Amino acid sequence: MKKLTLIILVVMACALLAPPAWSQTSTVKGKVVDDQGQPVAGAVIQFYSKETGRKFELKTDKKGQYFSIGIAPGTYQLTVTSNGQLVAQLSGVPVKYGEENTFDFDLAKERAAQQQALPEAQKKQIEEAQKETSKVKGLNEKLAAARAAQDAGQYDQAVQILAEATQMDPTRDLLWSNLAEAERKRAAKVTDTAEKKATYQKAADDYQKAIALSPKADYYNNQADALARAGNVDGAIQAYQKAVEINPAGGAQYYFNMGAVYTNTGKVDDAIQAFDKAIQVDPTRADAYYWKGVNMMGKATLKGNKMEAPPGTAAAFNKYLELQPNGQFAQPAKDMLASMGAEVETTFGKAKQPAKKTK
Repeated sequence: MKKLTLIILVVMACALLAPPAWSQTSTVKGKVVDDQGQPVAGAVIQFYSKETGRKFELKTDKKGQYFSIGIAPGTYQLTVTSNGQLVAQLSGVPVKYGEENTFDFDLAKERAAQQQALPEAQKKQIEEAQKETSKVKGLNEKLAAARAAQDAGQYDQAVQILAEATQMDPTRDLLWSNLAEAERKRAAKVTDTAEKKATYQKAADDYQKAIALSPKADYYNNQADALARAGNVDGAIQAYQKAVEINPAGGAQYYFNMGAVYTNTGKVDDAIQAFDKAIQVDPTRADAYYWKGVNMMGKATLKGNKMEAPPGTAAAFNKYLELQPNGQFAQPAKDMLASMGAEVETTFGKAKQPAKKTK
């Protein structure tokens, strides 16, 4: 009986000396580098055990390294986050007792591995998105270079750069409209009449390509200007009308431009109608009144030493002076009124004085 008691005591002593399984820990270490192989500081590496629910979190130092001797042995899911974003993940990772467990993370390799594991359709989507990002970057560089060339007055170079951009991607209206605008500016500097006309027509054609992709009022407005300068008056008027249809609120500008085209081609009645429409949309458009008056003077007749203009001519010039008493056309408007023997109203902008009472 004494011998049995001794054995029991020895077993109990051994039990007291043996460390419990849960107090055993393992060493883990590793390094996190980014796509360029540079260390990622402040990345959080989380060890999560689905079996026990335990979580251990470590953080990388400025060298991208992490180290701990306090991770319990087991099988873990490892996640790496940087700036709150998940950048790497491993499942079923064994952490063994008595060994130095090393887990390095190369984010470039991790990303490639993740993409490799994706379904083909999803991989294709990612590849297409990457291609699109690269293309957009290249196109933006072209646009910036073309803008710099135009700012320097180098319109030939700007046209060449933008033509290359449309070849890179002919499906973007912005590229065609920028090319057309550069061609329009280039045409203004051309001295040869035939070449000038051809360049304006080329601008109009490229605006049409932008319109085919996105029918915007501004594109029609600019195309109309190019067509008018190329000698295609009917085409210009049609383009201005399309601009009005798309953006009625901007009609004052489009109708005014239409009136300018009619004025330049001697179509007086059409010009008057166009300026009336501009005034209808915006009754405060001063220059529309002036040019309406100018066109009405084109219908005036000379009687003796006096110009007899159609009714409403003097009112148009006086309305201009009311809206712009010191405008660029103020003196010509006064001269027109004088040639008709009409008075220039002088009360514009002045408050009316109350009538005096009769005694």
